[in-house]
Formats: sequence, C-alpha cells, structure tokens
Amino acid sequence: MNTPLQPAASFGAALRAIARQAWPVLISQWAGIAFGVLDTAMTGHSSPDDLAAMSLSASVYITVFVGLMGVVHALIPILAQHYGAGRMREVGATWGQGIWLALGLSVVGAALMLFPDMWLSLSGDVAPQVRERIASYLQALVLALPAALVFRTIYALGTAVSRPKLVMGINLAGVALKALLNWVLIYGKLGLPALGATGAGLSSAIVSWVSLGPGLWMLHADRYYARFHLCLGRPRWAPLKELLRLGLPMGGSYLVEVCAFTFMALLVAREGTLVSGGHQIMSNLAALCYMMPMALGVATAALTAQAVGARQLQLAHRTGLAGLALGMMGAILTAVVLWTGQPLIIAAYTDNPQVAAVAASLLYVIPVFHLFDAMQCINSYLLRAYKVAVVPLLLQVLALGLVGLIGGWWLGFGPGAGGLDWLRNALIPGSPRGAGTMWLMAMVGLGLSAALLHAWYWRIVSGQGALRTAP
Repeated sequence: MNTPLQPAASFGAALRAIARQAWPVLISQWAGIAFGVLDTAMTGHSSPDDLAAMSLSASVYITVFVGLMGVVHALIPILAQHYGAGRMREVGATWGQGIWLALGLSVVGAALMLFPDMWLSLSGDVAPQVRERIASYLQALVLALPAALVFRTIYALGTAVSRPKLVMGINLAGVALKALLNWVLIYGKLGLPALGATGAGLSSAIVSWVSLGPGLWMLHADRYYARFHLCLGRPRWAPLKELLRLGLPMGGSYLVEVCAFTFMALLVAREGTLVSGGHQIMSNLAALCYMMPMALGVATAALTAQAVGARQLQLAHRTGLAGLALGMMGAILTAVVLWTGQPLIIAAYTDNPQVAAVAASLLYVIPVFHLFDAMQCINSYLLRAYKVAVVPLLLQVLALGLVGLIGGWWLGFGPGAGGLDWLRNALIPGSPRGAGTMWLMAMVGLGLSAALLHAWYWRIVSGQGALRTAP
C-alpha cells in the first residue's frame, strides 16, 4: 500500500503532504461555494427583493444541507482508518452503506425545506413578494438534495484515500454550467422567463444531478478504485450504526456552526431588506474564506486518520500540528487580503449603494472573525480523525450557540439590546445595531470554540502518548 506519509516522515514532510492533498480539496470547496457566490452576486444585480430572498432561503438550505452533509462526512475518518490499516474491502463496503445513508437523509432534508414558514417565523414581517420567492427557491432545491448528498459520498471516498482530484474537476465544470444556467434562468435569457431567485435554485438542482453521473462513472472507470471492490449492496445495520454514531454528532457540530449564520440571517431580516442584503454579502464572504481552513482541516484529518488506522500515533500527532501551522499561516494571509481589498470585494457583490454601505460597515470584523474561525475549524476536524465527535459538539454548542448566537441575540435584539453599542461603535462604526452586535458576538464565540477544541485535542493526543516525540 502506498500512503502519502511514511512513519518516519518529518514535520516538513507532513506540511508538504497536507498541502498536496489540501489544494485539490480547496479548489473543490471553492467551486462548491461558488454556487452561493454566483447566486448572491447575480441576484444582487437583479433586485433587492431577490437578494433578500436569497439571503433567507439560502440560509435555510445551507442549514439543512450542511447538517446532513456532516452526517455523511463520517465516512471520511472511517474510510481513512480502514485505508490506513489496509482493509481495502471494508472501504468499498462502507462507502456503499454511505450511499444508503445519503438517500435516507435526503428525505429528512426535503421534509424540513418544504415548510419555510417554520423558519421565517423568526424573521418578523417578511414582505409577501420575498416570502413567495423563498418558498419557490427551496422547492427547487429539494430536487437537488438527493444528488448533492450522494455526491458527498464520492467526495468522502476520494478524500479518505488521498485522491481528492476526482471531485475537483467535476466541481470546476459544475461552476461553469451553474454560471450559464443562472444567467439564463435568473435574468430570463434565450426566450425563457426571468425567474430571479427561483431560477438560481433550479440551476443548482440541474447541476447537482449532472455532476453526479460523471462522479459515479469515474469511480467505475478509474482502476485505482478497483482495489476497494466498491458496491452498493443492501442496507446493513452494523455499518449504518457506526456511521450514525459518529455522523450524528459530526452533523450536529456542522449544524451548530452553520446555524449561527442561519439564525443571524433570520434575525437580521428584522432590520429590513437592505441590512439583510448587506449581511448576506458578509456571510457569503465569510463562507468563501472558510474554504481554506476547511480544506486544510479535511486533508489533515484524512492523513491523521490514515496514521491512526496504521497505529502510527506519533505520526498522527505530527500531522495534526502541521495542519494547524498551515491553517494559521493561511488565515493570516486571508485576513490581510480582506483588509486591503474591501472596496473591490463589495463592488463585486452589489451595485446598490445602501446595501454596499451596510456591507462595508460589517467588513471591519471579518478578518479577526476569520482567524478564530480557521483555528476552531481545523481543531474540530482533527478530533474527528480520532473519531471524537460528541465532546466537540458540546463545546461548540456552548461557545457558538450559547455565547455567540444567544449572546448576540440578547445584546442585539433581546432584553440587552444596545448593551454592546460602545464596543460595536468602536470596532465596526456605522454598522446596524442588531447585525453588528451579532457579528461581534459570533467572533467571540469562535475564539472560545477554538480554545476549547484545541485543549480537548491536546488531551486526546497526550492520553495516547503521542507527545513523547517532538515534531
């Protein structure tokens, strides 16, 4: 078996191995997030109502999809440990069970998305024309969900066995198709009616199904995957139980992270369409920046899990430290770009001066927000490599849910509204009270999450004796 890291690999070798695996993952993630960027930017140039509908409905969809995707991503550490241990047939059999899991989860997700009023009850009085656009956008995305979740099993397999380029090419082609279909369906080109936000949803559904076919075909055609004897098989409770035992808390962690953005969007909608649009631009930008630490986290976790499966615990720890170092360097570089490129970034998203003014005020907080986000992201992925998921979920509920989200609501919209105005006016002058306070408290929550998750990671590796050898 040829694995990317050998037991005697140095810290520098670990850095290089992570970088080799992370860059295709990063491009794939950027391609995936480009869907949201295209939807936000293109609807932003359509009308403020379409942008507001995108802000709210995309938040609902992302909440549902990311939570379910997190469950499916339990495949990554499980498959990687099988691969590291040389259990090739177990890789193929477990992947097939992952497909059954993805199909079952898509039914759950569809049920949650078909009732948008349940989500919009948090947003106060949403304009009727915006509410109608939200419902039709989510209905279109229900069609995308099964294909999108099954495609994540292909992503998980390629990542776990250090073949991430499989998905990268498909995602890049999907972006080009998505841009074309958005142009046709949002603006009503080639004789079709202009559908606005609904057109963005339909284009995502089409691209999801078109992408799934080449992904499955490539698994069949690439001789590398023959060693795993990939097969769907019939649903079996034992492997599904293992996937759920790890996947449910992983999905919960994903959900806690994304819910901060979802409920922020729903609460910020109380401050009006223009503030909602500015907030959506910042949320989309934060998600775009998140792709780098996420790619590093996925690559680091896959290589770490392979080492754990091979019982090379010191190598696993050395790989984890290398991933954290790369994540910090990447986050600092991203923060510098955000500070220096503010005008160009905002102009790329909207030409509405009022929406741009809101976005410009919120952009002050994004660089530090991203630094904390990067560190908590990579630490959470490292813990998943060791199949540790329940405690990280509890820590993230405390930091992101209680401190970040509930604290932001309390000080921005709730009984303590205005209590943080002195700090908000100093750090993000000109920002709306609710939106600005929510972003500040989200930043505090991410910093706390990063510290707690890293402390728990250190506890895990010290308990295994992996600290005896320095990197």
